Amino acid sequence: MTRPGTAEPGRTAASTHGVAGVADAGAFLARLVRLDPVAPVRLRPAGAPGRVALWARLPWQVLVVRTVAGGPAEDATVAAAELLAELERGGTTLPTRRDAQWLWPLPPTRSHQVEALPVAELRRIADAAAGTLRTASEQGVAGRAVGQRALRDALLDHVAVLITPDGTPAAPVEVPQRLVQGVVRMGFLGPAHGSAAGEGGDAVQVRVAGRWVGLVGPHGAAWLQKATDLAVTPLSSRPNG
Repeated sequence: MTRPGTAEPGRTAASTHGVAGVADAGAFLARLVRLDPVAPVRLRPAGAPGRVALWARLPWQVLVVRTVAGGPAEDATVAAAELLAELERGGTTLPTRRDAQWLWPLPPTRSHQVEALPVAELRRIADAAAGTLRTASEQGVAGRAVGQRALRDALLDHVAVLITPDGTPAAPVEVPQRLVQGVVRMGFLGPAHGSAAGEGGDAVQVRVAGRWVGLVGPHGAAWLQKATDLAVTPLSSRPNG
């Protein structure tokens, strides 16, 4: 018996990938492959007609997703580099399925928004982290040399944004640097020279789905499963949303 979303033994008929939004999918896949050349990508029907969700996991344990035009017949995981190459040559064939390589749960479909953050604020937070890493790598911490990987992990675990939902007994929500780096490095905030932060679609939603926290930007979302109960320290300026 074959589990849903896996190819049947001995199947030889070629499937189509169903991606119609080639430019959007290509941008997502190109960034993913630069971060992880062997990353798998999971194609799933997005729940709306004519849309397909591309899911991937970044090297720092964050799930990212971009929804593009298309309509695959089934849930399938393939190599991101192979799908990118197929799109670049204008092909429609689904690359070799690698369903066993997808090892991670996905966040629940339903979520609720707890805050909206300006794009400019998230860019500032990401740039500050990059500057801190660069300075610490060059000068050490408190006069002592620290390994690059240890610095990176400490920065990724740093809580960049902390939110206390207004007027509710809900637990505080923290957004670690891992999520911020996810939306920034995957290009989900759009071009840096875009319209003023906070206007229209340029706000980034902070959303919660069960034990998952997500940042939903104009061009995609990053999700991270919470491991522990969360604490809060307010930002110096907390936007309304």
